[in-house]
Amino acid sequence: MATNKLTLFRKRRMRVRNRLRKVARGRPRLSVHRSNRNISAQIIDDAQGRTLASASTLEPALGLRSKSNAEAAARIGAEIAARARAAGIEEVVFDRGGYLFHGRVKALADAAREGGLKF
Repeated sequence: MATNKLTLFRKRRMRVRNRLRKVARGRPRLSVHRSNRNISAQIIDDAQGRTLASASTLEPALGLRSKSNAEAAARIGAEIAARARAAGIEEVVFDRGGYLFHGRVKALADAAREGGLKF
């Protein structure tokens, strides 16, 4: 059976998400999506299936369109932390998806922590 990159990525993403379900204890999930050109983050309440807050480099107001670097990821992390505080969210679980906790994903997480989110 041939396995390709996408299949391995999906398996890794589900493995991470299943681990998070065990430790979530009712906390919302900070989910990160990274592409070659952009990065986005959402805070999701899995019990209700709703997105509580989101931030992305695609938003024109942030002026980061097509910025794919650690600085842009850090700005998104700070923005998602500010929006989470505005929504009354202090604690989340970090869902890195199938991505390694390195580079842009790590920059986003560190900025979100500095912005006041606990995970």
